[in-house]
Amino acid sequence: MNTSALPAHSDHALLIGRIWQPQCGPVLVAVTPKHVVDLSGLAPTCSELLEQDHVAEKVRQWLNAAQAQPLGLTAEILANSVEATRDAAQPWFMAPCDLQAVKAAGVTFVASMLERVIEEQARGDASRAEAVRQAVVAVIGDNLRSVKPGSPESAQLKQVLLAQGMWSQYLEVGIGPDAEIFTKAQPMSAVGPGAQVGIHPASQWNNPEPEIVLAANSRGEVVGATLGNDVNLRDFEGRSALLLGKAKDNNASCAIGPFIRLFDEHFSIDDVRQCELTLKVEGPEGFVMQGSSALGQISRDPLDLAGQAMGKYHQYPDGMMLFLGTMFAPTQDRHGPGQGFTHVVGDVVSVSTPLLGTLVNQVTTSDQAQPWTYGVGALMRDLAKR
Repeated sequence: MNTSALPAHSDHALLIGRIWQPQCGPVLVAVTPKHVVDLSGLAPTCSELLEQDHVAEKVRQWLNAAQAQPLGLTAEILANSVEATRDAAQPWFMAPCDLQAVKAAGVTFVASMLERVIEEQARGDASRAEAVRQAVVAVIGDNLRSVKPGSPESAQLKQVLLAQGMWSQYLEVGIGPDAEIFTKAQPMSAVGPGAQVGIHPASQWNNPEPEIVLAANSRGEVVGATLGNDVNLRDFEGRSALLLGKAKDNNASCAIGPFIRLFDEHFSIDDVRQCELTLKVEGPEGFVMQGSSALGQISRDPLDLAGQAMGKYHQYPDGMMLFLGTMFAPTQDRHGPGQGFTHVVGDVVSVSTPLLGTLVNQVTTSDQAQPWTYGVGALMRDLAKR
């Protein structure tokens, strides 16, 4: 991993990250093209930093002040973040968030909504997916993009599909009034750039989900964004929606990073709305898959999703990180005709967009990934020692 992890024109970007500092623990940092700068004098945690008013201005002032202390070279710390070759005696990048709840919005794009319906109809059996896909599209079509969720038109469509026996719980959250919002991972459990991501060893049908992740404070104010990989088990979720937690929240199944880019005069929610993500999967056997996901085709506005995730009905006192969903649902055959895509151990997954950089992770199984042992209690103890 090198400085290609940084956004384009990164000299204009206000980037927040965390590094693991040996003998010290996690340290909040600002990331520039050349240096990683200690921010712990401004805030002890990422969550606390994002609570501050005018946070972008304060970070910029800190970087320009005499007390700004470089902790190392950005390129060297990025290189040491690759888990397979990491020197544990040197710092590396972690996920940029810490105490925030990690939430996710599902079924926010038409393409992924149809694939969720297919998973459900196929009962999680990848070998049945193509036949089911043809049958579902024949009835529903693939032109649902013009249907506004929660609108009278969507209610009318629901009645038509109910009459045809094709209504689905995924269509309910895809075009109904209420978005699907679920807990993707526990605070402190997300892995960062260069780390391994995990798939459940019992899963035979799974995929990466390249997504934009919003960073919001406890007041529900979205103050920045980053990249994420919502590793997904299609067979588990397809068997039963009640297996959503097992399909989504496993050891190392949530990657976030490389950095949170704060909103300022160079980057705003309008830029997020126009982002186009690219995904590349490079397999150990030479398999390559590429795809994209354009936020401009999302069914619900990002701020609407943030408002449904946090508000007067549900608070997060340490803020939240919110995955916005993806339109990318891979169907490229990997192991034979009609089998579609699934991960194999050793896949290298890259999620990119020019404004946020590149998040790279290698796939393993959740039982072989590094166990999650450093939680909130450990962080509090380390902060108390400083």
